[in-house]
Amino acid sequence: MMQRKHLVLVGLPGSGKSTVGRLVAETLGTALTDLDRIVAGASGRSVAELFAEQGEPAFRRIERAAMDGAIAAPPHVIAPGGGWIAEPGNLEAAGHAWLLYLAVAPETAAERLAGDLSRPLLAGPDRGESLRDLLRQRERWYRRAQDEIDAAGPPEAVARLVIARARAKAGW
Repeated sequence: MMQRKHLVLVGLPGSGKSTVGRLVAETLGTALTDLDRIVAGASGRSVAELFAEQGEPAFRRIERAAMDGAIAAPPHVIAPGGGWIAEPGNLEAAGHAWLLYLAVAPETAAERLAGDLSRPLLAGPDRGESLRDLLRQRERWYRRAQDEIDAAGPPEAVARLVIARARAKAGW
C-alpha cells in the first residue's frame, strides 16, 4: 500500500482550492489547512490588509511559515494561495506532498470571484485580464504539480475527481 501524502491544491485564485479542498477534506475525513486563513489569523489582518500595509513579501513570509507548519503535520489537504508555488524554494519545501493543479480558464476564475474584494493582486477594472497575467506568470509553476485536472465544473464534481486521483496516486 502506498504511503499517504499531503494533498496540496494549486492554481489560480478562483480555481477552487479552498472550496474544493473543504469538500475533499470532509469526504476523506481529514483536515484542511487554508493558508490564506492561517496567514490572516497569524497576522491579525485580512490578506488584503496585510498586502496594503506590509506588502507581498510580508505575506509570502507568513505563508511560507504556515506551509512549513502544515507540511510538518500528518498528511491532510492543503490549499495555499495562488502564488505560493511560484515563490523560490516553496516547491522544494513541500517535500513529498502530492500537488494537484486545479486548471481553470482565467475567465472562469473571474466569474467565480465576482464581488470578492479580498484579492489584492486582482485589484483593477478587469479581473479577467489580471488573471490572464497571473496565469502567464505562474502556469509553468502550476504545471510542475504531479497531476492536473480541469476544475471548471461545479465544486462537488471537481472534488470527486480530486478524491479519485488522491486515492489512486497519493495513498488516500
